[in-house]
Amino acid sequence: MASGPPADDPVQDAPEVTAPAHAAAGLPAIGHTLRAAHRQMGARRTAATLLKVNQKDGFDCPGCAWPEGEKRHVAEFCENGAKAVAEEATLRRVTPEFFAGHPLSELDGRSGYWLGQQGRITHPMYRERGADHYVPITWERAFAIVAEELNALSSPDEALFYTSGRTSNEAAFLLQLFAREFGTNNLPDCSNMCHESSGSALTETLGVGKGSVSLEDLHQADLIIVAGQNPGTNHPRMLSALERAKSSGARIISVNPLPEAGMERFRNPQTPRGMLRGTALNDLFLQIRIGGDQALFRLLNRLVIEADGAVDEEFVRTYTHGYEEFREAALKAEWDTTLTATGLDRAGVERALAMILESRRTVICWAMGLTQHKHAVATIRELVNLLLLRGAVGRPGAGVCPVRGHSNVQGDRTMGIFERPAPAFLDALEKEFGFAPPRHHGLDVVRSIRALRDGGAKVFFAMGGNFVAATPDTAVTEAAIRRARLTVQVSTKLNRSHVVTGERALILPTLGRTDKDVQRSGRQVVTVEDSMGMVHASRGNLPPAGPQLLSEPAIVARLARAVLGAGSRTPWEEFEADYGTIRDRIARVVPGFEDFNEKIARPGGFTLPHAPRDERRFPTATGRANFTAAQVEWPEVPEGRLLLQTLRSHDQYNTTIYGLDDRYRGIRNGRRVVLVHPEDARELGLADGAYTDLVSEWRDGVERRAPGFRVVHYPTARGCAAAYYPETNVLVPLDSTADTSNTPVSKSVVVRFETPGTSTSGTGASGTGASEAGASGASPAP
Repeated sequence: MASGPPADDPVQDAPEVTAPAHAAAGLPAIGHTLRAAHRQMGARRTAATLLKVNQKDGFDCPGCAWPEGEKRHVAEFCENGAKAVAEEATLRRVTPEFFAGHPLSELDGRSGYWLGQQGRITHPMYRERGADHYVPITWERAFAIVAEELNALSSPDEALFYTSGRTSNEAAFLLQLFAREFGTNNLPDCSNMCHESSGSALTETLGVGKGSVSLEDLHQADLIIVAGQNPGTNHPRMLSALERAKSSGARIISVNPLPEAGMERFRNPQTPRGMLRGTALNDLFLQIRIGGDQALFRLLNRLVIEADGAVDEEFVRTYTHGYEEFREAALKAEWDTTLTATGLDRAGVERALAMILESRRTVICWAMGLTQHKHAVATIRELVNLLLLRGAVGRPGAGVCPVRGHSNVQGDRTMGIFERPAPAFLDALEKEFGFAPPRHHGLDVVRSIRALRDGGAKVFFAMGGNFVAATPDTAVTEAAIRRARLTVQVSTKLNRSHVVTGERALILPTLGRTDKDVQRSGRQVVTVEDSMGMVHASRGNLPPAGPQLLSEPAIVARLARAVLGAGSRTPWEEFEADYGTIRDRIARVVPGFEDFNEKIARPGGFTLPHAPRDERRFPTATGRANFTAAQVEWPEVPEGRLLLQTLRSHDQYNTTIYGLDDRYRGIRNGRRVVLVHPEDARELGLADGAYTDLVSEWRDGVERRAPGFRVVHYPTARGCAAAYYPETNVLVPLDSTADTSNTPVSKSVVVRFETPGTSTSGTGASGTGASEAGASGASPAP
């Protein structure tokens, strides 16, 4: 039988610490998967649900965006995907009686872990101005309240429409359509906080802001470079692809400040050999200092240019622009400077160079470890420079592979969820729907928070996600949200964003990926786009969590009718009744989606066109692939400070906390830990097991404090530290963002360590133990 939710928050005063693991998956992963699923769903529901995950006739996992191959395993899911499914398909319920028994003043002290474990929300709920409780509300009244607030705004640009990656293509298309018919491009989304830097870099250099490789390309590669990414926790099914590539002769270089168990050895639970021995994935581990990646790849590019015959001169001459300027800059890269910036030794860099020169087909993969730095865009451009030198774009088994972290986050952007839409997209929208969409740019996530803070935005509408916990500078963000006149959350489960609200607040419960979706025309399917540009159908198989739930497309369609009224010529009722009619419109607006309904009827879906990959055509400003020659940067850290990166544990997905363990790193029963190299800890006087406050330092002089972290001596790169988010988001300044992309700089935060209970400043911001992952009592003395 499934178990009930926890009555109280777990106490995390004394996390247990053992040595980190050196292999991932295997029998332990199977055991953890089945126990987590059984707790939420029970045995029968677990079997019925997990066997449909990522199947051609099933539903797309609501976890990561890693693609599926043509041939599917019976169990086509990973441990964290199964946890994501189990938490959505849970038998636990959050009813109006729950809200009657739990005032907001109490929920404000609960952790995100506790909130998420309570179960699926069953009814629309409303918090009136000044009230301490949510109360049930009819859907009609809920939509009327949103319409009342939106139509009272002095400008449509005082409204914000945020989207999380879980949203389907159909719902995302309707949301951007509604927002633009309402009159704003304020469509911030979770991409703004993760792969915005990738999109910015790739659009400028290659002309398409997406990856250029397929799963088959990865299998055919000679060399795969995995930089700033931890597949074993964040994209576990990627390990199977790496294993297959290794079996075909590929070599793998991992570039990361932390050793990660999944890259050391993968014990594939799908094969007897994998269970018994596993496969060593890394051929070379470059343990780089945080933020040193641009310097590393600039030096590698210089060495490629200097090596006889290493540059693909025909490709460079035929397809690229800016080579001479780049060559001049690259030849200035110096060994000593690079080794200082990266913390690497010469032998490791030379070995990486030899592997690059021996490879004709090279794929470079990356994730947040590259995208969340001030110089993130320049760093990713430098990776592209390397591939261009080698002619490794538009060649089978080669290309760029930004690994998206959330299912359909890429699809939402394809559907028009973007605050800076292309004129061609707006032209197509105007032609199809007969209204003039706004042409001025809207607000991204960081600018949206500033607008809320400064009174320039008054209504915040979120299609999924956990905005308050996912964003930087927690104290600033929470204060900004509380200034809104109305906040609206379209959600499946409780999280911190239901507790920190505007003056008025609505919770609109929606169907999840696992739920059957039946509308007037019959059973519906939705579609998603994976990290490699494959689009396919998703069909839930479970009865909804309650009869009051509406689907995301239905919520947007009914809201649009309430707000826009009879003046709208858009057939919102038709869209709600039959999602095929939405796809017909998408087919006429979004390139690559022609005959959309016919294409998704094929098992496995279809691949979107990608000009650099398919034709070696580069739709950039120059009409060619662009070399770039940015100045090389890396973070500078004052003496007595370390550079902190925020990261996930193995028991979480984005801001959703499944449990309090990170077993691959040897952490159990607690999340408020900071990983520090033993030599750095010795120099700073930080004993293993001591407790410390983390205080970030930035140019604004504001003290941002995350209190009560247990020090863990850990083999991270020298000068670097690591701790879990969202607990450490409080340390990331709102205005500390990446050049060009404006992504929060969450992977390079300068911190000092202070004895708990001390403060050098009477002003600033701090995070509390109850903010996200479990309440913490008084910390033991250091």
